[in-house]
Amino acid sequence: MDWFTAPDHWLSRLVFQRGLAALYLVAFLAAALQFRALLGDGGLTPIRAFLARVPARYAPSLFHLRYSDRLFAAVAWSGAAVSAALLAGAADELPLGAAMALWAVPWVLYLSIVNVGQTWYGFGWESLLLEAGFLAVLLGNERTAPPLLVLVLLWWLLFRVEFGAGLIKWRGDRCWRDLTCLYYHHETQPMPGPLSWYFHRLPKPLHRVEVAANHVAQLLVPPLLFAPRPVASAAAGVMVVTQLWLVLSGNFAWLNWITIVLALSAVDGALAAEVLPLPEPPALPGPPLWYAVVVIAATVLMVVLSYWPVRNLISRQQQMNRSFNPFHLGNTYGAFGSVNQDRFEVVIEGTEDAVLHEGTRWREYEFKGKPGDVRRRPRQFAPYHLRLDWLMWFAGLSAAYARPWFGALLEKLLENDRAVLGLLRVNPFPDAPPTHVRARLYLYRFTTWRERRATGAWWHRTPVREYFPPVRLERRPDAPAH
Repeated sequence: MDWFTAPDHWLSRLVFQRGLAALYLVAFLAAALQFRALLGDGGLTPIRAFLARVPARYAPSLFHLRYSDRLFAAVAWSGAAVSAALLAGAADELPLGAAMALWAVPWVLYLSIVNVGQTWYGFGWESLLLEAGFLAVLLGNERTAPPLLVLVLLWWLLFRVEFGAGLIKWRGDRCWRDLTCLYYHHETQPMPGPLSWYFHRLPKPLHRVEVAANHVAQLLVPPLLFAPRPVASAAAGVMVVTQLWLVLSGNFAWLNWITIVLALSAVDGALAAEVLPLPEPPALPGPPLWYAVVVIAATVLMVVLSYWPVRNLISRQQQMNRSFNPFHLGNTYGAFGSVNQDRFEVVIEGTEDAVLHEGTRWREYEFKGKPGDVRRRPRQFAPYHLRLDWLMWFAGLSAAYARPWFGALLEKLLENDRAVLGLLRVNPFPDAPPTHVRARLYLYRFTTWRERRATGAWWHRTPVREYFPPVRLERRPDAPAH
C-alpha cells in the first residue's frame, strides 16, 4: 500500500502532533482555571441549567451523564495531564491502537467541555481545535508511516481556515476591498497586544500593503497546498509568516498558533531535512490492515461532511465559524467580515456609599486583558484565552451579547464573589463588597505619538453614555438597559 503512506512527512506529523498537544494543554488549563466563575454551579451561566434544557443529541457531552463542579475540574485537569503526556511523546511509546486511543481522550474531554460551554465557548478556534484533534487520532505514531489521506484532510482543513477567512473579508466590509481596514483594525480588535499601538501607528500606505498581503495569503496561496510538495511547502511557509504577523499584532487565543501548526503539516519533511541539520528519517513500517480500514472510513466520513462547508464557501450568504454537527467536524471558518471603526469599552465601577449623591466616588474594576486604565499598556495573553475579557468586547458592541450573563456578573461583584474576582486584574474593594455597582460606556482610541510622549497614556477615552444604571444587592441585576 505505497499509495497509502507518505513517509517523507514523518517530521510534519511529529511537529503537528507536538504542537497540537501544546495547544490542547493551554485549552484545558484555561477551562480548569476559569470554569467555576463562568460555568460552575455558582457561575454566570451554570452548566446544570444548560443541561436541563438541551438534550444530549444536540450537545453530546460526558456531563449529560452527571455533572458537578468537582467532576468538571477532574475532566479539565485530566485533559491537561493527557495533553502534557502527548506533548512529551507518550503516544510514540505505545502500540499503534493504544496511541490512537490516547489521542482520542483529549478530543472526547474537550468536546464534552465545548458542548456545554455556551457563549463562553462560541469561538471558531474551539471547533478548529476539535476538528484538528480528531484528525490527530488518525495520524498514528512512530509505529507506522503517516497516512497520506489524513495529511490531505489536514491540508483541506487549513485550506478552509485560510480561504474561508479570505472570502468572508472580500465579500464583507468594503474596507477590505479598498485596502483600508487596517486603518482601524489594530485599534478596534477584541484584545490588542503590547505591539498593537505601534502597528496602528504605521503609515497608512503600509496598512494598505498589509491588507493586500492578507488577500494574497488567504485567497491565492491556499490552493497551492495541493500542488507538488516544493510549492506546497512554500505556500505553507507564507501562511506561517502571515500568522506570526498576526501573533505580533494582537491576541487571538490559539487561532494563529493552531493555523501555524496546521501549516507545518504541509511542509515536506525531506525538504526540511535538506535545510536543517536533522537526523535521517526512521524506517517506518507500512500500516496494518485494520488501521488502513479505519483511516479510509474516517476519510469517507470527512468527505461527506465537507459538503456543508463547501456549500457555505460558495454561498453569497457565507457564514463565519459555524459547526454543522454537534461533533464539530467539517466546520466553516472565517473572521472579521466587518471591521469596527470605533472602539467602545464597558467600564464597571463600584462604590462604598450607602446613598448615592453627586459627590459619590466610583472605583473601577480592572480586567486582565481588555483595555481599562488608559496608562496600562496592553498585555500579551495568547495563546491563553481570557473568555470574560473577550465577551466584554462583544458587550461593548451591543448589549444583546451581554444579556445572558451581565446581570449575574454585577451581582457577583456586589457579593465579592471569589471565583469571579479571580478573573479580574484589580478588585477595588478587597476588604468589603461595594454597596452599588454600575457600568458606563466609553469610546477608546489609541493616543497619538505626541499624546503618548506628553501623558504616558496608551489610550484616550471619552464617556459615551450610561450602560447599566447603579444597582445594589437588594434588587437582582437583570441586563443592560441599552
